[in-house]
Amino acid sequence: MLGRSANGIVWMTRYLERAENTARLLEAGFRMALTRGINEAQAEWRSVLETIGQDEAYSARFDDYNGQQVCNFILRDRDNPGSVLAMMENARANARGVRTALTRAVWEATNESWMTLTRLLARPVRESNLGEVLVSVRRQATLVRGAMDGTMLRNEIFNFARIGCFLERADNTARILDVKYYVLLPSVAWVGSSLDNVQWESVLRSVAGERAYRWLNAGPIEPRGIAEFLILDGRFPRSLAFCYAKLRSNMACLAREYGHESPAHELLRDAGAGLHQTGIDRIIEAGLHEFIGQFIKTNQRIADAIAADYRFVE
Repeated sequence: MLGRSANGIVWMTRYLERAENTARLLEAGFRMALTRGINEAQAEWRSVLETIGQDEAYSARFDDYNGQQVCNFILRDRDNPGSVLAMMENARANARGVRTALTRAVWEATNESWMTLTRLLARPVRESNLGEVLVSVRRQATLVRGAMDGTMLRNEIFNFARIGCFLERADNTARILDVKYYVLLPSVAWVGSSLDNVQWESVLRSVAGERAYRWLNAGPIEPRGIAEFLILDGRFPRSLAFCYAKLRSNMACLAREYGHESPAHELLRDAGAGLHQTGIDRIIEAGLHEFIGQFIKTNQRIADAIAADYRFVE
């Protein structure tokens, strides 16, 4: 497969996954802000921007963290290249560039998603319709993923698409786990308090994991259990362990198809082994923030290695 086509497929699915993750994070931020005072609500909105790496761009233009202003900046601001609208435009552009590699159902779902969100985001989003917009973003990304799962051959095209999805998902879960806790918690004196538990519940909502966590864990929500769930539980589809298991599977399929492994396979194998061999007690003892920071760097190295090994060309 041409590197240009592989690059287009990976980034098509990365942008779709990023748009969905951003919508989930905004929804969690909105719920938290509704139950907080003005200063705490502004801190929540700032943490959302921190998580997606847009706080610097936002603060260069705005003086405060008004919820509606933050939402419109993230969702539809034409001067924000990281907006959800820009992500969907980039996903569609990449899909159009590899149109012949996609099934008709996948292309139509992607194109329809772009049209639907372009229409919804044509006007400023208000609190009254924010929920509708966020649900639509999640639904459209799910429709594309469903069309892909239901109509694509399990070949190199499908594997590159899945690789893009799980690279992005792992990065997102890691950033939420890190930033939501360390930015929002006022001080270590609050650890174990009701505020601390609310913050961790917000983390679960950000990755659509609240119900799954409660199914698996009786009793109150507690930080150690949530960290273990989001990092090491291979049953939850947004955990780091799950994402890396799927990455290894799809990379193994590429190796069989091309007849050899690449340096990216070794990097991924080492990273997966590290997750498998560690435990939550060891992670917490060494420092959750340090562990997540190293994971994010390793995830980026793996993404760069895949791009180099398969000669991605933009």
